[in-house]
Amino acid sequence: MTTLTAPAPAPASPITPVHERTLRNRVSFRQGAADSISMARRGLVKIRRTPEQLIDVTLQPIIFTLMFTYIFGGAIAGSVADYLPIIIPGILVQTVITTSAVTGTQLREDMDKGVFDRFRSLPIARIAPLAGALLADTVRYLIATTLTIVMGLIMGWRPGGGVGGVVLAGLLVVVCAWSLSWIFAFLGVIARSASSVQGMSFLILFPLTFLSNAFVSVDTMPTWLQGFVNVNPVSHLVTAVRDLASTGSVTGQVGLALLLCAAVVAIFAPLAVRSYMKKA
Repeated sequence: MTTLTAPAPAPASPITPVHERTLRNRVSFRQGAADSISMARRGLVKIRRTPEQLIDVTLQPIIFTLMFTYIFGGAIAGSVADYLPIIIPGILVQTVITTSAVTGTQLREDMDKGVFDRFRSLPIARIAPLAGALLADTVRYLIATTLTIVMGLIMGWRPGGGVGGVVLAGLLVVVCAWSLSWIFAFLGVIARSASSVQGMSFLILFPLTFLSNAFVSVDTMPTWLQGFVNVNPVSHLVTAVRDLASTGSVTGQVGLALLLCAAVVAIFAPLAVRSYMKKA
């Protein structure tokens, strides 16, 4: 007679609590990335349906480039041609990071309209509505960057770094603008109105952009002002962009600019998300 034996017990699961947390984090990251991309698509559709939102990033680069170059070129560098290698990187940085301030204003307007109240009721990652909006705004930065570079080329700017240096300079500015947009997203969440966000953004960007080396050499400034300009993050970004565009070299200024961008995102992204969730 054949004797029936009980089946062998199943081996214990090799998955430890640490592995379970790792898997949950991976799923959470993938879900957050997917939700953020979906929200970014919504932002792009919004831009396509209301193209007047792009007026600032299409007209401002052209007007600023023409105005600053022909007004200050002869006085500062002696001629427009000699001033272009100085002013184009400065205008590029100023235009794109100024555009990033619009992110906070539009975010506040959407929140006032109740759009984000509906997002909070959806089963999506907490960071998705904010990250998606900021990701969609990179299109605005790319447009401003492209137009500024094209205007410079039309006016006679011939960057020594070649196509590769100019592309890297443009990408660096876009990355920095995206990181700065987290600051304005935070302001957009905590502010009471879109006009207040616009006012605070102006108070932040106006001194940072004009009290820098974007338009004139630091050596021409008073000694007491040079100390601030030399530590101004915008000055480091402008220097990095000039190095990339003029020589195509990746200097320590590029690494410093990227490090500052990472620090801004690490600080203000959690603050913006936390403040956003408190509004629920």
